[in-house]
Amino acid sequence: MKEVCGIFSPLEYLMEREAENLSGGEMQMVAIARALLGSPGLVLFDEPSQGLAPKIVQDVLSTILHLKEEGISVLVVEQNAEAALSVADRAYILDLGRIVWSGPTAQLRENPALRRRLLGA
Repeated sequence: MKEVCGIFSPLEYLMEREAENLSGGEMQMVAIARALLGSPGLVLFDEPSQGLAPKIVQDVLSTILHLKEEGISVLVVEQNAEAALSVADRAYILDLGRIVWSGPTAQLRENPALRRRLLGA
């Protein structure tokens, strides 16, 4: 618990609040913290940036990078391509449920034409 509160220091102050009184960002912190308490080998993040303030999104992305540094595997499902590419080593681009491209994220970051074709960005 101490290590998790080290990652998300606001959690110490949220312990006494009821879940329905938490903001979206606070709920996201609690969800991630709960997952980490089990010492996982893999953590799945499903749309971690959805509905969150930009500062909270940055905190979540920093946490994902921290988990990777700790040797925890991370799978991120995210529509925000910029957020996903900032933390991922590999990317899988889906269109209508089918993988239309997969490869190292560096290829997408370094190839504007490929990014435009696949992501419209």
